[in-house]
Order: sequence, then C-alpha cells, then structure tokens
Amino acid sequence: MKNYDESLIRNHYHKLTMELIRRHITITTMESITSGQIASLITDTEGASSIFAGSVVTYSNQEKIHFGVPSDIIEKYSVYSKETAEAMAKAAGNLFSADVSIGITGTAGNADPNNISSIPGEVYFAIKYKADVSSYFVRIPPQCSRLMTKLACAEEAYEKLVEILQ
Repeated sequence: MKNYDESLIRNHYHKLTMELIRRHITITTMESITSGQIASLITDTEGASSIFAGSVVTYSNQEKIHFGVPSDIIEKYSVYSKETAEAMAKAAGNLFSADVSIGITGTAGNADPNNISSIPGEVYFAIKYKADVSSYFVRIPPQCSRLMTKLACAEEAYEKLVEILQ
C-alpha cells in the first residue's frame, strides 16, 4: 500500500508552483473530491498569483454543469468517470484561460447517495496541458482522515503533472 506523507506532498506542490512561476505556466483546477485542496496547495507558495488566476470547487453535478461540463457526459458516463474528469479539466482551462488545468472527481468516503455509481476510493482525474488532455484512474486506500484522502488524491495528480511537464 502506498504511503502518503502530508509534509512531503506540501513540499512537492511548493516545488511545482515555483517551477510553474519560473516557466510562466499558468494553472487552474476544477475540483470535486479534493474540495479545492489542490488549489490550496498551489497557492500556499508565495508568488502563486502570477500563475494561478482561480479555480472552482464543483461538489455537485449541477455546479459541474454550471461551470461547463456538458450534462450529457455526466448522464452517459456518470460523474465518476474519466470523461467527466476530462470535461472538468477542459472547462476549467477555458474558464481561466490557463496553460494547465486539472479536473478531479471521485468518492472519498461513503458511497454518494446522489450518484449510485460511486465507489469509495475510486478517483478519476485529467490534466489538460495546452491542447492535450490525459486522464487517469487511481484507487486511494482508506486514509486516517478526509484531509489525508484529499492530499493523497492531490499527490497522484502531482505525480502525473510532473511527468507531463517534463
């Protein structure tokens, strides 16, 4: 089982943010399962405002749709899918005109009573960099707290983003 360490994750995001600032690469997020944790990690670094215009937390299906996720994608594939994560990344990138955008959705704890397809620990995320969109699926094992679940999801996104930016 993979072990997630809060201080290491925070350090990773500090380094990432400094690299984005150095390279003048803008970033944004549309987050559901992480409730804005990725945006928070990015903006914990001084100077992040030069590369981070904003993000949206779209915890409900209605808010995902409101901010640009097509309702037919959610209806066809479910809110917990790579297609929805990709649509979230695209919508966030369009909303904030960012070079990099991350869309992330999944179920953190108990099954979602509003979305019967939810399976706790299943996370879908997508990263849009320029015109390319890459999507991922990971299983996050139960963590000691909701915060650690969010940080574990953020770490998974960080690892893929670093690969994409190289």
